[in-house]
Amino acid sequence: MLVVQRMALSSHHLFTSSLQLSPKPTSVSHSSPLCFSLLSASKSFFSISTTVVKREIRVLALYKKRNGLSTSSAVATGLTQTAPAADDEEASPEKIVLPTNESSESLLRIRHTCAHVMAMAVQKIFPDAKVTIGPWIENGFYYDFDMEPLTDKDLKRIKKEMDRIIGRNLPLIREEVTRDEAQRRIMAVHEPYKMEILESIKEDAITIYHVGNEWWDLCAGPHVESTGKIDRKAVELESVAGAYWRGDINKPMLQRIYGTAWENEKQLKAYLHFKEEAKRRDHRRLGQDLDLFSIQDEAGGGLVFWHPKGAIVRHIIEDAWKRIHMEHGYDLLYTPHVARADLWKISGHLDFYKENMYDQMKIEEELYQLRPMNCPYHILIYKRKLHSYRDFPIRVAELGTVYRYELSGSLHGLFRVRGFTQDDAHIFCLDDQIKDEIRGVLDLTEKILLQFGFSKYEVNLSTRPEKAVGGDDIWEKATSALKDALDDKGWNYQVDEGGGAFYGPKIDLKIEDALGRKWQCSTIQVDFNLPQRFDITYVDSNSEKKRPIMIHRAVLGSLERFFGVLIEHYAGDFPLWLCPIQARILPVTDAQFEYCNDVVSKLKASGYRAEVCSGERLPKLIRNAEKQKIPLMAVVGAKEVETQTVTIRSRFGGELGTMTIDDFINRIKNAIGNRTSL
Repeated sequence: MLVVQRMALSSHHLFTSSLQLSPKPTSVSHSSPLCFSLLSASKSFFSISTTVVKREIRVLALYKKRNGLSTSSAVATGLTQTAPAADDEEASPEKIVLPTNESSESLLRIRHTCAHVMAMAVQKIFPDAKVTIGPWIENGFYYDFDMEPLTDKDLKRIKKEMDRIIGRNLPLIREEVTRDEAQRRIMAVHEPYKMEILESIKEDAITIYHVGNEWWDLCAGPHVESTGKIDRKAVELESVAGAYWRGDINKPMLQRIYGTAWENEKQLKAYLHFKEEAKRRDHRRLGQDLDLFSIQDEAGGGLVFWHPKGAIVRHIIEDAWKRIHMEHGYDLLYTPHVARADLWKISGHLDFYKENMYDQMKIEEELYQLRPMNCPYHILIYKRKLHSYRDFPIRVAELGTVYRYELSGSLHGLFRVRGFTQDDAHIFCLDDQIKDEIRGVLDLTEKILLQFGFSKYEVNLSTRPEKAVGGDDIWEKATSALKDALDDKGWNYQVDEGGGAFYGPKIDLKIEDALGRKWQCSTIQVDFNLPQRFDITYVDSNSEKKRPIMIHRAVLGSLERFFGVLIEHYAGDFPLWLCPIQARILPVTDAQFEYCNDVVSKLKASGYRAEVCSGERLPKLIRNAEKQKIPLMAVVGAKEVETQTVTIRSRFGGELGTMTIDDFINRIKNAIGNRTSL
């Protein structure tokens, strides 16, 4: 379920989240609920007072307490901007529960039927349009058509026709036909894509669903009983996009119409609020507005340029990651970006992953390959010497940049790129060390994610698939070790029977952001394949050679994607400790400029990120700082210079008053140490 909560707060928004993991794990369950809150933020005012200027300005946001590491029981929240509230009291929350396809069969039926209704409407308006497939998806449905490009005006016409079909309350009728009969009917209506779909259906019984007696489609269902079961006010057509038939760039480009459908109008409105908030948080827009990163056409798609402010945040992330790993017994590595192609033959990537790899390059008559993974490099470092059982566990970690080929149409900001840095690590251990090592990874994962404000997770354990390498004994032992580690941790988890990789069982962890969206980041995978392919061994207590267990694991997934998630989670308003610029010093006139530079020098000498901004009137300087989401502003007028002080105002806490520079530095130090705001 998706829970929407609307209320009025005197602050712009408040991010608190809690570790909501049950004390007892369960072996199975449906998808866990998705929760988010939409807050109506009242806009606040504060006055600016200096010896020269005293006036009120309107600020974009004021924040009260924000603590990314809070373990209170509040739900992580998002917000929308609305008109000012009548007062500063919190309004009673109105909860709207949005079901998911997994939690509501009726919703799934509605969405599937809406796809058919939309296709019927399209072919009524555009008789030459050819239909392909129309599935339900996470928040609605889509259908692909072979037809001329559509416009927003066309979507309105299609929606109007859909409303007519829904209003006619036409029955959905299931019919079972032979393959020959299905083929005859498809040929009669000249639908070549349906013929291709029919050929891919292996079952002998072919099912067709009719909408009244006017339109039909090959389909397995399920559907509502009649179109009248759909609330036309709970359906909306959202957009049109291009999509290749079967995802193949060598096949025709189709028109894909996306729609959303819910059980009632109230749910649709709640979803649209959520969608607007997600749009406001879009990391691509914020990345540009805050000058964090870019993707330059001149360099090519999917290649990220980290700008100075974004690079500072990346440095903070990397520094924290390295420090924690060294504290947990990992050795840090740096390995090459290319290797001889033979290495990827040994690893199996050239056999199983070639479509995601770039073409090979010839260097001095030898073929080299850009790396798509870091694992083979870490194995080569392991193989450089003979190991004893006493050496284990061996833990190595690297922030390694890899390169993977992605179609240009699939690229998406920082979330889908062609070059990215994985926070990769590998553990080589003995059979009886698997459980303890997995538990150690879970603890480390929790520690890192909590630092960045993520404390709600969905955890999945995937077990042996039908085709797998390794004997039954080692699979059972490894799977039991993963379960025992999760049991010890006390985390609730779901079991995906048969969903493991062919080379070993795994644990996947999805983090939940401020809007309740789930993001796949952390993964822990036991691998029986690569140790065998690279023939890595150790000498046991009987002086016999044995093969070690290899564990792959990543916490953040990739720095690029994780940074994108962070931007959207915080809507660009990073916590004080993570902000690229923590304080901006604002002189009232040019006469205070030299003193402002002295303040910045003292802040930087203490390890804090600060800058002077001048050249405009003070109200505009403050507005600009708000737009750039600078957490702290220090206003300096003649009196501040005379008393060697600064007047501080915070995006999070409003007016903080006048204080000495040392007091200001100490307050920043305490706030960062406690992961709070001023």
